[in-house]
Amino acid sequence: MKVAVLQMPLKARDVQENIRRADALINAHPGAELYVLPEMFSTGFDMEPDECAEPMGGPSLQWMTVKARETGAAICASVATAVELFTFTNRMYFVTPEGEVTVYDKRHLFSYSGEDQHYTAGNQRVIATYKGVRFLLEVCYDLRFPVWSRCRDDYDAIIYVANWPSKRRNAWDTLLSARAVENQAWVIGANRVGEDQLDCVYNGGSVIVDAYGRPVVVAPDDAETVIMADIDMQKLSDYRAKFPSLGDSDVFEIIDNS
Repeated sequence: MKVAVLQMPLKARDVQENIRRADALINAHPGAELYVLPEMFSTGFDMEPDECAEPMGGPSLQWMTVKARETGAAICASVATAVELFTFTNRMYFVTPEGEVTVYDKRHLFSYSGEDQHYTAGNQRVIATYKGVRFLLEVCYDLRFPVWSRCRDDYDAIIYVANWPSKRRNAWDTLLSARAVENQAWVIGANRVGEDQLDCVYNGGSVIVDAYGRPVVVAPDDAETVIMADIDMQKLSDYRAKFPSLGDSDVFEIIDNS
């Protein structure tokens, strides 16, 4: 499967401009079967969801649905979403060309910035299956919590969409490779570039990593760009069969303490 990752600047709360930019990038890079966009791609990371959150079925999801149908490719990104009155989630959508929408609400909210004070955490681990590939859906800070993303022989690739600042870039690079190695899985990381209204600076580092933890393709720092790589499922299957470390994994249970 050919996967494309959009590394782009995000204009704070300018939904139309961010959608226009994403649309143009996809049009300029046809041929992928899956396009992955950064966290809160249409607004940037925002701690005032009452000002920026969209209802389910708002303009961002509408565009994703239309664009997926037009391109014949799935589209994945997260959006600040109002799920009910005064309740908001950082919601990740995986939208197929047929209009099927898989939803994941970010589990680990970034308390350092107060995200947990404004958004409600999800409690469901979600896997989207598309064209025979099983994708675990994760958002930004989830990357720091390996138990939540531990493979139980139930997925083939992890998608991380993020607004990950450059001052913590080393953690981003290291942990993406670590998640690939420990789970024997492809890892797709989509990060943004530019600056935001919270005075954070982002230099990208969007990447597709193979199951050995080796970057297959990496976006240039600070660049608005699209990177592409093939997710080779046969290569993954052969590696897991030859070196079956997942079979030696510890058994554990995740308890919701929200």
